[in-house]
Amino acid sequence: MATGGLKAVFLSERRMLLRLLAARLRDPDLAEEMLQELWIKLEAMPSGPIADPTAYLYRMANNLAFDRRRSEMRRSAREGVWLDTQDDVEHASAERTLIARERLDELKAALDALPERTALIFRRYRIDGVPRRDIALDEGISVSAIEKHLQRAYRAIHDIAEK
Repeated sequence: MATGGLKAVFLSERRMLLRLLAARLRDPDLAEEMLQELWIKLEAMPSGPIADPTAYLYRMANNLAFDRRRSEMRRSAREGVWLDTQDDVEHASAERTLIARERLDELKAALDALPERTALIFRRYRIDGVPRRDIALDEGISVSAIEKHLQRAYRAIHDIAEK
């Protein structure tokens, strides 16, 4: 039987094919969509004889429903894994943020524990970006003394980082 004959069988069995798809997919709208997909497949098929066209159409409809459900299950599993991963990422991100804040508080406390002049020199150099020579002129000390203050600040920061 040629595909023209297969299309005629499809049209005569359309209502029953739709019922089969609706039962398999448990969604009448999706069943209608799958029935249209079946028709498109019939349009693309080469013509040729088919021994039992009705059984052939029901098998095609059943296979479409099975493929769709399997695809939905895979998609659902992928989304579940994705959501679990996102929850882990959000949790890890929140945990990292909390740890970073704690570390920042520790660094701030270490800088606050430094002598006032050392903390001022460190902040001006590292935060404000003022050159060591300018800081030395403003403070009335040598560049070498500025470097010693910076070393003291770096040592305090290093001690915090080693924890």
